[in-house]
Amino acid sequence: MGIEPQRVAVDTLIAGATIVTMDAERRIITDGAIALRGDRIVALGKRADLEPRLDARELIDGRRFVITPGFVNGHVHTTETLIKGYIPENVGFDDGVWRWSVPLYQGQSPSEQRLAAQLSAVSMLRTGTTCFLEAGTIIALDQVFEGLDETGIRGRVGQWVLDRAFSADQDQTALTDQALRLLEAEMIRFPGREGQRLAAWPLLIGHNTNTDALWQGAKQIADAQGAGISAHMSPVEADADWYLAQTGRRPIEHLAALGVLGGNVCLTHVVHVSGEEVALLARTGTNVTFCPGAALKGGFGAAGQGRFPEMAAAGVTIMLGTDGADHADLMRSITLMAGLFKDARCDTALFPAHRALEMATVNGAKALGMNEHIGSLEIGKKADLALHDTDRPEWKPVLNYLAQLVWSADGRGVHSVWVDGKRVVDNYRCTTIDEDRLYAEAQAAAEAITGRSGLPPVCPWPVV
Repeated sequence: MGIEPQRVAVDTLIAGATIVTMDAERRIITDGAIALRGDRIVALGKRADLEPRLDARELIDGRRFVITPGFVNGHVHTTETLIKGYIPENVGFDDGVWRWSVPLYQGQSPSEQRLAAQLSAVSMLRTGTTCFLEAGTIIALDQVFEGLDETGIRGRVGQWVLDRAFSADQDQTALTDQALRLLEAEMIRFPGREGQRLAAWPLLIGHNTNTDALWQGAKQIADAQGAGISAHMSPVEADADWYLAQTGRRPIEHLAALGVLGGNVCLTHVVHVSGEEVALLARTGTNVTFCPGAALKGGFGAAGQGRFPEMAAAGVTIMLGTDGADHADLMRSITLMAGLFKDARCDTALFPAHRALEMATVNGAKALGMNEHIGSLEIGKKADLALHDTDRPEWKPVLNYLAQLVWSADGRGVHSVWVDGKRVVDNYRCTTIDEDRLYAEAQAAAEAITGRSGLPPVCPWPVV
């Protein structure tokens, strides 16, 4: 008589699900099982193979679910959620940024920024995003960090940094020194070398707001700390025009000349670039974040002029972001990415569903330097995952998991989410935050912020 093997204890076993692993073979495991212990995935495979040898403290029937890695949002303004829908559509880029967005950011108190960040985190978690890169417009970093930490989300954040003197009465050297001290201080307060769930990165506003000295200093800080660096660049032609006038080079060419591109650099938008700039991004391993929803709303010209198919062909790592306040559902960005260039180039082979899904998972993890820990479901990786409920009309009938994830489903079908092995969303509600309280406080804060701003509500129809 054989001796029955000892069963292995795990915290959670989800059995019977379809698992979109995003591993190197891109396996999709039907009737699969995934086991979590602590903050890690400790078993993954067919239910029939795993269930008999695992002793789970919690056993979850996964038969109605498709499991994906938690999504990685490569660009989100976490403190913009309290001005959702307030910025008019029919304003130009500069007007939208400097007349509307910036005053509404800067008019928030620290407690309001904390609240906005929590609302943003809940919005992301509820739609399957478990990790994000902040866009660099946080003012009250300590309060925002504390608020985000309570939600259980994973991310990289940084304080608002720009240093260029645009008037003669400003001391350029002092501005740059102050900005570098700020970057160094936040990296000390919120380090990420030990794999912390939340940590600071040097985040620059970008465009033309940062001097060469700050770019070089920020890159040195990021390199020394094993961190990344992020900035906005070239959503519209204005960035290229400015750099050509001031330096004789286009933006990416100028950053390359400064020696600040590289595999730990993430540039957002990057719509208006030349062929040589695409080649520089590829040669230096610089990452690009594309926010298709923001590009469409902002009229950036991405579909007609963006070189994202060329970037992908050259080997540039492209990840996806949601950008502003309009939505935090990265699944909407995946769908847009899968369709935008098919239509623009009249080529249905461009960015098929599985490539768009890679941008929101493995590409995002690689760009953030976290691909050893997140982005795919594999034994030993962090237990960051989302359960998509197929008992919903947008999923039925289930015939093609990849196609339906991208073309049929959206974040509203995310039933449960784990980050670091902790269940942060259960049955469509966050477990870490009182959502009813959060929504009530967010409404009151939003009305106070917009009221103080002096910026009028704009609606083409009468609100009576």
